[in-house]
Amino acid sequence: MPKTGFDLVVIGSGPAGESAALNAAKQQKKVAVIEVNTQVGGACTHKGTIPSKALRHTVKQLMRFNNGTLFREIGHSRQIPYPTVLKHAISVVEQQVDMRSKFYGRNNIAVYKGRAKFINDHNLSVTRADGSVEELHSQEFVIATGSRPYHPPDVPFEHSRVYDSDTILSLEHTPRKLIIYGAGVIGCEYASIFSGLGIKVELINSFENLLAFLDDEISVALDYHLRESGVMVRHREVYERVEANQEGISLHLQSGKIIRGDALLWCNGRSGNTQNLGLENIGLSSDGRGQIKVNQRYQTDVPNIYAVGDVIGSPSLASAAYDQGRAAASSNDKDVRFVDDVPTGIYTIPEISSVGRTERELTDNKIPFEVGRAFFKDTARGQISGEGTGMLKILFCPSTLRILGIHCFGAEATEIIHIGQAIMKQPDTANTIRYFVETTFNYPTMAEAYRIAALNGLNRLSGY
Repeated sequence: MPKTGFDLVVIGSGPAGESAALNAAKQQKKVAVIEVNTQVGGACTHKGTIPSKALRHTVKQLMRFNNGTLFREIGHSRQIPYPTVLKHAISVVEQQVDMRSKFYGRNNIAVYKGRAKFINDHNLSVTRADGSVEELHSQEFVIATGSRPYHPPDVPFEHSRVYDSDTILSLEHTPRKLIIYGAGVIGCEYASIFSGLGIKVELINSFENLLAFLDDEISVALDYHLRESGVMVRHREVYERVEANQEGISLHLQSGKIIRGDALLWCNGRSGNTQNLGLENIGLSSDGRGQIKVNQRYQTDVPNIYAVGDVIGSPSLASAAYDQGRAAASSNDKDVRFVDDVPTGIYTIPEISSVGRTERELTDNKIPFEVGRAFFKDTARGQISGEGTGMLKILFCPSTLRILGIHCFGAEATEIIHIGQAIMKQPDTANTIRYFVETTFNYPTMAEAYRIAALNGLNRLSGY
């Protein structure tokens, strides 16, 4: 069996793997990337972030046309089939693959297409689609194999009416009614997308509220706007069994309810891709969800083997994965950062983003705070653009004015949040809500909401 030597071998070419490989190459290391699929990019590019967000963008454009008074004067509303919308949306995937392939070429990173399996802590085999095998030797490895949708054994995923968050991107018809089981981030995002297409959606949530990690006010707002868009949200419901036949889907709940629809989208958790990786050959193991334990340096229990991205669990975000991969491949410990301050970005319609603490966390920890709000309907830019839904909310310390948390719900929330995040990252003397009233913002902009929210909060304090 031929053997090739490297300084670093990365398993997986998603955000975490790509970032690790590029950072190592910039340090003049000899690097290889192993990708099990025929194209680079990982699930993020092909089945997750990129296609779903492109799909959301297309649906949002369609909603804008169907709901705008200007467009009503020139034509009737349009109901476009899901496959047509999907075909238009995923065209961006080809652009992403082309761009990322060039990254590897420009940095002299060898790309192997095949399935990796550890032989020992310095060697692994790559089995190609044609059955040929090559052995790679490396001083270090980074496991960045990502995750896949969790499949309970009693759910018939082999049936043509049952989908997960990967296979929904191959749906070839437009269901009249879609059942979504699991109201996490992915479930809520797809509920927004499909309801935006005029499809009836039943969203089944096993918890008390939607996305309980959000600030309560934002969670309630999301629930309201999903219902307003036609989504039937059912809380505290757990499935008992799923029946699928040629006529449709019947989801039996433990409460005794039976929810019927044309298709089922299962969005209830993900599992790390560690199966058949040969972890037992290097003394490693994964937990029940296929995730690998790492330290603050992203090292596994085998010192020369690192793990990053979805395969190590929370926060399971592409944004975090990029930073994790870069940290794992850094030779200088000063360049290593354990990623624990990631802003939340949820691409529902409207979208959500937050950073820092919530009202509930501050109250439970007996930390005094005050609140400043700006409603987008009261901003000139929101009125001009027709994006009046949503708000920006700043939580801050009443005595020091230090910013404790920022929460945004509405158009461009995932962009707006970074202004506040930048201020929160400053030293305590510079991290203050007064920055937003002492800085001139462009007018009219959505970012101006920071000034409005800051003034609203300061007006609540005595002496202002």
